[in-house]
Amino acid sequence: MFAAKDAMAGHGVEFPAHSRHPMEAALAVCALPGMMGDIKPTEGHWKRLVDAVHATGKRTSVVSSEFFADAPDDEAIARIVDGLGRDQGRVHVLVTLRPLAKIMPSQWQQYVQNGLRMGYEDWLEHMLRKPPYEKPNPSFWHRHRHDRLVERWGRVVGPERVTVVVVDDRDRDGLLRAFEQLLGLPGNLLRPVPDAVNRSLTLAETEMLRNLNVEFRSNGLPDELYSKLIRNGAVMHMKNACSPAPQDVKISTPRWAVEVAAGIGAEMTERITATGVRVIGDPALLSAVPTAADDASVVPRIAPAVAAQALYGALAAAAAAPVRNTAPAKSRSVHQTSSKELVKVLGHRCLKRLRRR
Repeated sequence: MFAAKDAMAGHGVEFPAHSRHPMEAALAVCALPGMMGDIKPTEGHWKRLVDAVHATGKRTSVVSSEFFADAPDDEAIARIVDGLGRDQGRVHVLVTLRPLAKIMPSQWQQYVQNGLRMGYEDWLEHMLRKPPYEKPNPSFWHRHRHDRLVERWGRVVGPERVTVVVVDDRDRDGLLRAFEQLLGLPGNLLRPVPDAVNRSLTLAETEMLRNLNVEFRSNGLPDELYSKLIRNGAVMHMKNACSPAPQDVKISTPRWAVEVAAGIGAEMTERITATGVRVIGDPALLSAVPTAADDASVVPRIAPAVAAQALYGALAAAAAAPVRNTAPAKSRSVHQTSSKELVKVLGHRCLKRLRRR
């Protein structure tokens, strides 16, 4: 939609955000912190988005962020809705849903990109088998217990102003066509846009990052360094420079977890249907069990080229900070210093240079 914003405007539909994802605005209005090491979002981010929405007048505006699903309570949802124009009756809530079995591997690797150190199967055990199912990521069920998510927003805006779209991954353009119909746009105006930055990591890439997270935390390095060098350095460059090959191992979910997720999906589907909101698509997809489970026995191996791109991304991010007022070299040589101490020294020096910048 961001790529097609000029074309949409010709049909009375505006995309008022200044970037394709107004993440900071959504986090700010929900009073949530940013990603690990990022600058904390402020009320100014939200006000900028709200002002842009109101500047569109009576034209249709579309505001999109997955972080709205993290609004902690009805009060936060009301703050969002009021800011966007509840008094003018212009707010309609659209929720897109996929089966939990497809969401879980994607969500795990996203948590790893924000510092998570737990392996996938251990994470599944905690999320599905260990009450109260809140560790290590309490946000998972707040966001992905979809029936409660729909109920929360329905309580604030009314069920008649909530639409749920069930995504069918077999129809790759189905979601785009659904948005066009809901917004009154001509067919095929919205087109897929290649997006390397937003792609999921392979299992090998995620495991490499997870092990790096373990080292990062054990050495007591600051969060700001993680944001600059790891997530926005190593990971970002790796995503841009390396496309997953057909032989790369995907993150595979054990059969037991798929079946538990399907059972939860069936419960959620029943409750969503009972809310009276409009549902587009086949709700049965939310509880479908794949006919064949993924092979979880394959050992992930990171390609040397991929590891090199990740390392280069971190080095490039560090090099982007100019070296100023370099202190004289210590009398002790590198070879006389432990690797753990070297990592700490390098980390704090990089952070000092980044802050100077």
